[in-house]
Amino acid sequence: MDETSLKSLLENLPVSWWEADRELRVIDSGGGAFDDTSTAQRFLDAVRAELPGPAAPTGTSHWQAQFDGRTFDVNWPLGVPRQGRSRGLAVEVGTRTHDPRRYDAFADLAPAAAFIRDASGRYLWTNHAYAHLYGTTPESIIGRSVTDVDGPDDAAQVLALDREVLARGKPVRHTLTYHRFDGESGQAAGHRFPVLEGGQTCVAGIYIDISDYTRALHQRHEAEEHLHALRDHSGLPCALISAGGRIRQASAAAAELLQTRLSDLVGRRAHTLLAPAPELTGLRRSWHDLIARRSRRIQTSALFVDARGRQRRARLHLTTVGRSAGRASSVWAVVTHQGIAHEAGPALTATQVRLLSLLAAGHSNAEIAGSLHLSRQTVDYHLSRLRDLLDAPTRPALVARAYVLGILAPQTWPPRSATACHPHSVT
Repeated sequence: MDETSLKSLLENLPVSWWEADRELRVIDSGGGAFDDTSTAQRFLDAVRAELPGPAAPTGTSHWQAQFDGRTFDVNWPLGVPRQGRSRGLAVEVGTRTHDPRRYDAFADLAPAAAFIRDASGRYLWTNHAYAHLYGTTPESIIGRSVTDVDGPDDAAQVLALDREVLARGKPVRHTLTYHRFDGESGQAAGHRFPVLEGGQTCVAGIYIDISDYTRALHQRHEAEEHLHALRDHSGLPCALISAGGRIRQASAAAAELLQTRLSDLVGRRAHTLLAPAPELTGLRRSWHDLIARRSRRIQTSALFVDARGRQRRARLHLTTVGRSAGRASSVWAVVTHQGIAHEAGPALTATQVRLLSLLAAGHSNAEIAGSLHLSRQTVDYHLSRLRDLLDAPTRPALVARAYVLGILAPQTWPPRSATACHPHSVT
């Protein structure tokens, strides 16, 4: 609960809180003990009059104060103020309609479930949040035994915890499982502690129902396990990359693709895995668009370089991760349609890539020359040069090599370049 929520809660309770400077002058105050600010100010002036002098380094921080016939438990640490300010709290006690403890005044409206039971397990008091766990009201629980409210197993657990608190004589924090009124299992976390009630030592408790949180946490763990299983057994090279470009997670297939160990891959800068290529500039722009949420997913081509220095072109799918509307926290990168690994060679020009796509489409040299506005001799030169660069002795071998090396995109017709950076790659 933050400070604003706490102040809102105290507005409905018979308490008064304040903040004072080094001279014990009130800076701010609130709470529901008084109906108007002038009465609250008179109370604070009365409390200040009972304090030791402001020069005293230490003093009593807890005492009872009388004001207009009302009694208040006052807590106001009198040590050196932090950052020049100190805070105090007063709780009304001894009123005509409430028990002097005022425990119920605090807890009755609180969102946390609270109760008081005697040593035999009989309920002396509960708040609305506690009764809500059983789908009923406090009046239907107070006066009944634990064995009347809970099932046999739950009642045995509750009574055992009560006996532990009474035997130890100090608070115990734990998380327990219980059965809700709708038959579902629930979980609650909180403290159980001894209190004096009617001259006898009883057990009080304050708990928060964490069933929804526990369920959500379990679902998250399951989702993470499914994601890890998919990542590790899909056979797809994939990696989770931070917004800063560092690899957070990676699949075994990604390590195999790059001929490195998985432990060496995680934590590495992603850009160090890419070989110099014309499309790098466009890939960087796409990455910035993803992180800035201008794009959610992108499909592109990248030229990877493995630990042996060999290159491999592959299709790269990038998808943002994170709920922030302004900036993605990370990006999933998935590799598909891999080319074969090969030694690094000179990059092909846009004209050469366009020529390969026309060749793969079945065009003759004369048709290629006309389409590219080149002479027949220039086309023959490019084809000869491409056969040397791709180690392909014939025209069919040249087309086949263009596909297996990832130069031409698979599953597209008419044939086109696998990279989007060549402006003339689309036929």
